[in-house]
Amino acid sequence: MASSLQHFPVPHKKFSVDIKGNKTDIVICSYDDHFLVIATQIETMGSILHARKEEGVSVHPTFNVSVIFGKRNEPMLVACARKLIEHISNSGSSGALVLSLGLKDHSMETLKGIVSAVVENRSW
Repeated sequence: MASSLQHFPVPHKKFSVDIKGNKTDIVICSYDDHFLVIATQIETMGSILHARKEEGVSVHPTFNVSVIFGKRNEPMLVACARKLIEHISNSGSSGALVLSLGLKDHSMETLKGIVSAVVENRSW
């Protein structure tokens, strides 16, 4: 049976950056209520995290980050997701974030590079 390729109309950006000598491919997709960010140095998805702003009466926003799949003992991955959801929220968007990180290096410098590249090319 022949299959036809249909393009799903999701606005997206894809690009590559060099972070600490590692080619890092990044894809940012904008759905109605979520943003999907995939950053990989290993050509696969890696750990997947979900981050969202908690709605409440507090003056200071609260953010919830959870690991859906992957390494649960990597606090820097959670910090990366939190930093990105803060940027999304501060820009006025209420969308949640699904973040996939397939990295060779989980250092603070690498994750700062990913946050910087995503924020520079953001679609929110």
